[in-house]
Formats: sequence, structure tokens, C-alpha cells
Amino acid sequence: MAKAIFAGGCFWCMVKPFHKYDGVEQVISGYTGGHTENPTYKEVCSETTGHLEAVEVTYDPSVITYEELLEIFWRQIDPTDGGGQFNDRGESYQPAIFYVDEAQREAAERSKAELDASGRFSRPIAVEIRPEKPFWPAEEYHQDYYKKNPFRYQMYSVGSGRAKFIKEAWKDHGKEKELKERLTPIQYKVTQENGTEPAFRNEYWDEERPGLYVDIVDGTPLFTSKDKFQSNCGWPSFAKPISEDKMEVELDTSHGMTRTEVRSANADSHLGHIFDDGPTELGGLRYCINSAALRFIPLEELDSAGYGEYKKHFE
Repeated sequence: MAKAIFAGGCFWCMVKPFHKYDGVEQVISGYTGGHTENPTYKEVCSETTGHLEAVEVTYDPSVITYEELLEIFWRQIDPTDGGGQFNDRGESYQPAIFYVDEAQREAAERSKAELDASGRFSRPIAVEIRPEKPFWPAEEYHQDYYKKNPFRYQMYSVGSGRAKFIKEAWKDHGKEKELKERLTPIQYKVTQENGTEPAFRNEYWDEERPGLYVDIVDGTPLFTSKDKFQSNCGWPSFAKPISEDKMEVELDTSHGMTRTEVRSANADSHLGHIFDDGPTELGGLRYCINSAALRFIPLEELDSAGYGEYKKHFE
């Protein structure tokens, strides 16, 4: 195992982005870079310790490289803001990369220079690259905050401006153009613009054949007909996905409502929402999914479509 240390503003928002990658074994929130021992959250927030909020990532370099971790880091922050991150201002929220050896220093310097030269940002990259200093784990209630307090975590991510910045700053315009050409207008609106198709006027709301439902964008298997039920809501309803690892859930406060949005993990497609009014005998959840976000593959066509391994779900 190896370790990497990154400071990107509030450490609540810096854990989840690394956690979801294969090869990342552990992500600890803590404090580093300062001159005091065993600092507390209150002390660090007082801006008198010299410490920054940071995360220590333990990873398997044979599965995920340090260069890949750097790419993940850059995409979670505003790298041009050296005075803090988003609504969080001051020394303790400054972004920084702490290298543990010469190889990491060189990789970080090279990655920073490449980002600066890319022209993605109009201002220079302001992230400091510093040598490692003692890392002090934060209080237990800060660890894995996104799991313990998902509602507050999502409210903070959105309210601070971080979520919006990341989405706009790292938009892949090449992918956007390709998807506009490949998808129908309603498929693009739903998956890329968080749209909603009309109830009862969509392709799969009353589909009853056995088969597999995959992401319309990248073909990732998401649901099977075995978990589909008639909810009379006008959209396809499922009790559960094939695997929760294929899903990302986000807080959705649009349209004056508070809902749980569900997105595909690989393609980041907006799929729909999760409600707790599903059949109790099936677990009580209802994954209310837009047909436009899905492609249905009938059971008898799984082999020819390249999804033969999923036939086991129907045995």
C-alpha cells in the first residue's frame, strides 16, 4: 500500500470522490501542514495552527496510480483559488498537494504544469505542492461524513457552490457533442440535463417482457425485469438495481422539492429518483426511472447483444 495526501477545502467533500475507485483502500479526513500536535477541529478553524483540512488516501499502486489520484483531486476543486475553496475561506481551507517522496513531487509538479498549460482555466493554478508533514486524523464524526450524514453532505456540496463549479469547469465538450449526435432529444435531455419524460408516454412504463435494462449512454446493466413492478406512476419502477455499485445517489432540491436523485455511476447519466413508497415485500423502495435513460434488451437477445452473463438473473 501507498499513501497520498490532498487538501481541497472542506474535507467532507474530499472523501467520497476517492472512495469509489478500485484500488483505494481507505480515505481519512484530518489535518496537516501546521505546527501543532493533535489539533482539534475548533483549533484548526481558528486559523492559528497552520494546519489545512486534508485527506490521507491509502491505495494500491498496482491497481490505481498516483497520477490517476492527481486527476481525481484536480476535478474536485477550483485549482485557481489559493485563498480557500468556494464558500470556505482562510488558510485551513487552502488547496495543496503534500508529497511523500520525490516521485510524488515530480508527478505533482508535472500534473500541475499540464493543467496550467491546458487552457481550461483563465487564471493560473494556485495549488501549492508541499513536502509531507505529520497527518493528524480528525474527530470521528468527520470521518466518512457523506455516509453518516448524506442529506447535510449534499446540501453542503450544493450550497457551497462546489457541485456547480465542478460540473461546469470539467464539462467534456467533445462528449457533449458526441452524445447530442447519438442520442434522441429526449434521451439527451433526461440523461444530460436532468430532464423528466412525460408519465405514461414513454417506452417502458408498461413493458412486461423479461429482460435487462442498461444505461442508454454506455450500456452498463442497471436493472432486470425480475425487480420491475407496476406502480401506476407512469414510469418504469424497480425495487432495486442489479448492483448498488452501479448507482450514485444525490440530493435533488429542484422544483421546490427535496428528493433523492439516482444517477449511473459509470456514465453519470441522470436516471430518475428513489422513493420509499415501494412494495414492502420487495424492500419498500421504488426506483422511478425514465425510459429515455434506458435501453431494454429482451431475455432471448441477451447472448447476441453481448450480455449473456446476465441470464443467471432469470434462472
